[in-house]
Amino acid sequence: MNPSSTPVAYLPIVLMFLVAIGFVITTMVATHLLGPKRKTKIKLDSFECGIEAQGNARLPFSIKYFLVAILFVLFDIEVIFMYPWAVNFKELGMLGVIEVFSFIALLLVGFYYMLSKKALKWEE
Repeated sequence: MNPSSTPVAYLPIVLMFLVAIGFVITTMVATHLLGPKRKTKIKLDSFECGIEAQGNARLPFSIKYFLVAILFVLFDIEVIFMYPWAVNFKELGMLGVIEVFSFIALLLVGFYYMLSKKALKWEE
């Protein structure tokens, strides 16, 4: 039997899951016990550096902010996919190098497309 597929190998994952669930439950109980008991207007008002809130906080944002955020996430995922390759590049051999270079080439095509569509131009 392969030792990496035994139930004991999954113990760290189960342990981390239990710790995460325990943290969430502890935080929820603590906020319930420590939170305000009598809800008044002052206690329910959001605190922003001691400055009184003025106007409506629900102002629309420019779509450019969301576009930049999506592009950041897309190109940030690239690093997540390249990390395992960087750790195991000796074991992957030449096929791994070719796969990573094709992945980077595909990302560069996407980056060039983004630049050609002027996705990061704020003036337009």
